[in-house]
Amino acid sequence: MEHEDRFWLSRDGLKLHARVYAGREHLTPVVCIPGLTRNARDFEELAPRLAAAGRRRVHCVELRGRGESQWAKDAMTYAPISYLSDLEAFFAAERIERAIFVGTSLGGLLTMMIAATRPGLVAGAVLNDIGPVIDPAGLTRIRGYVGKRGDYPSWWHAARELMDLNRDVYPDWSIDQFLVMAKRVMRVADGGRIVFDYDPRIAEPFRQPGGEAGVDLWPAFDALASVPVLSIRGGLSDLFSAATQDEMARRAPLLRRLVVPRSGHAPTLDEPECVAAIERLVGELR
Repeated sequence: MEHEDRFWLSRDGLKLHARVYAGREHLTPVVCIPGLTRNARDFEELAPRLAAAGRRRVHCVELRGRGESQWAKDAMTYAPISYLSDLEAFFAAERIERAIFVGTSLGGLLTMMIAATRPGLVAGAVLNDIGPVIDPAGLTRIRGYVGKRGDYPSWWHAARELMDLNRDVYPDWSIDQFLVMAKRVMRVADGGRIVFDYDPRIAEPFRQPGGEAGVDLWPAFDALASVPVLSIRGGLSDLFSAATQDEMARRAPLLRRLVVPRSGHAPTLDEPECVAAIERLVGELR
């Protein structure tokens, strides 16, 4: 299914990008928000399926510094407050007043924050391997790789590197699956080398004093208590624990849970059980 490239301007003048799959204007649209280092290609299988099955618009946004969105001049704007401002500008540009959100990791955190700051905007949510409590082990692992500059002579070399780095995250994956991942998270740079498709300076806010300080996100999650929520957890995740998912279910009566057994952080959402559960939730909302 073909998509349209849309661009909008942030309040500080950055040109930001989204993929939009066409659908009926009167149906509640879907907004997909990727994780920290990821881009709209993460949803290249899921988004057209949702658009075709429900005949509704699906928007896959790229946060500043990722994919085709412009890199920020000030690295300290790679922070949730800026991402929320960018998304507000996107909602205004696309005239989105209510949507179903699919958020992976950082995208899920932003979904919770949107629910807290814009009551009524979130009609339903898919939170992929994320909750209000982030396990320190996973955060430490992410800090260990974010911002490091990979540079590979071929897609095969890039896939082999991802396989070596993610053996514990996706233990059953073949090299072909890691090749798909490589083409989602990387791009061909000038000179033909393969590099990661994000600004490495997104790691800089982590290095600042207080960059590791935790924030209580339970109030943001509680803002989702009245809408349907699908919580997806990788059974091997080091970022999102079963205990946190249990507490989310206790606090949100409409929440349904799904565990992907042989996946770490995070499931790709291409897994058949994920696709089926997401299609079911989206199909319930008009």
